[in-house]
Amino acid sequence: MVSNLNHLKNEYDQQGYFVIQNYFTETEMSALRETVQTFHETWKADNETFFQKEAFNSSLITGTQYLQSQDRLKLFNFICSKKMTDIINAIIPNDPAFMNTQLFFNPQRPQQENFWHRDCQYDHHIEGQKKAIQETQVVHFRVPLFDEPGMELVPGSHKRWDTQEELDVRLARKRKFSSDELSTGKKIPLKAGDLLVFSADMIHRGLYGLDRLAFDTLIFDSEGDFVDYVDDDCLPDEVMLEKITNPTIFKNTLYLKSLSEC
Repeated sequence: MVSNLNHLKNEYDQQGYFVIQNYFTETEMSALRETVQTFHETWKADNETFFQKEAFNSSLITGTQYLQSQDRLKLFNFICSKKMTDIINAIIPNDPAFMNTQLFFNPQRPQQENFWHRDCQYDHHIEGQKKAIQETQVVHFRVPLFDEPGMELVPGSHKRWDTQEELDVRLARKRKFSSDELSTGKKIPLKAGDLLVFSADMIHRGLYGLDRLAFDTLIFDSEGDFVDYVDDDCLPDEVMLEKITNPTIFKNTLYLKSLSEC
């Protein structure tokens, strides 16, 4: 197992992503699916206009707004399960910390197109983006709840800047659109129970279709300056921490938050 984890770490370092097929059992998936769908149905009802017009994802799944304590605990324990923490610790060996969870689904308008992006482009201008991809990165750990078209990624782009083609498409300039095809893109189909690990700052886009519903956990290296992105409501309190098996990634986040408040 150790050698396999080393192989996955090497693959991530070189390509910016990897997939482990059939990583979770049907029992594990059934439990996760039930909890996430409870969130999703309640969230949709509360955000009906946004959902119908433009939404393709939601976030703060572990928060208190849409899930009861028992369901939140189920998610915390899934995120901290040995299967998840083995991979998390292999990819981020230095005090990995929990950032957020997201849920990705198909937009309701058929004409709504997907788009190429780096997550860091929403926080930084060009020079900031160039700097961000050379520093500590946030990592997505994606679990598709159903079979889906998956993702399209640009391998290796987590460590290098865009080609001219990639930049023009990603920024939708020079008569290009962010939904245009890229010659460097690689499609990664996913099935329920797979685990896709990928850098948030590599060039990527989701592929719409089928019964797309993917649960993402975002983890960051404690050396990175990301703690301000963490919503307090999405973290377990002291009582719940005692009920979580191996809550290290949450304790790391809580520790970083305590430092930031000093």
